[in-house]
Amino acid sequence: MVNKVILIGNVGLDPEVRTLEGGAKVARVRLATTERLFDRTTNETKEHTEWHTITLWRGLADVVDRYVRKGTQLYIEGRLRTREWMDKDNNKRYTTEILADTMNLLGRRSDNPASEAAQQGGSSYAPQTPGYGAAPQGGYAQPSARPAAAPQPQAAPQPAVPADDPDDLPF
Repeated sequence: MVNKVILIGNVGLDPEVRTLEGGAKVARVRLATTERLFDRTTNETKEHTEWHTITLWRGLADVVDRYVRKGTQLYIEGRLRTREWMDKDNNKRYTTEILADTMNLLGRRSDNPASEAAQQGGSSYAPQTPGYGAAPQGGYAQPSARPAAAPQPQAAPQPAVPADDPDDLPF
């Protein structure tokens, strides 16, 4: 069975971050993904925006708290989770959210409102959180319960792309 979600979108509101009684941090992010479709009959481009609720725990929530703000572009890998709850009128309600396993900060530093604090403090834009492995492309991932595999051979280093290259895609 596979339950996997991959999203690239923009944060619509500043994240909601809480610390639970046991000390675990949890963050909730509203992420917008926009699909652009071209209608050949009218020669118009139409947009459809879908809003997703992303839940991030512990180390990922800490990174969200420090570096993610409204407008930040994120890459999220996770899984769908549906919860049920009772509203104030005692009606059973359902909500579907994405539990994030991996998060990458995308875009340029100057595009991210939270990057100003990192630049002023002299620290790097996305430091690795202790105890949490860096995901591919410099992102963050929840710690894996799987045993460590044998080291894989390293690929040949790729030539660096200039920071101002408009074709520099995050994926």
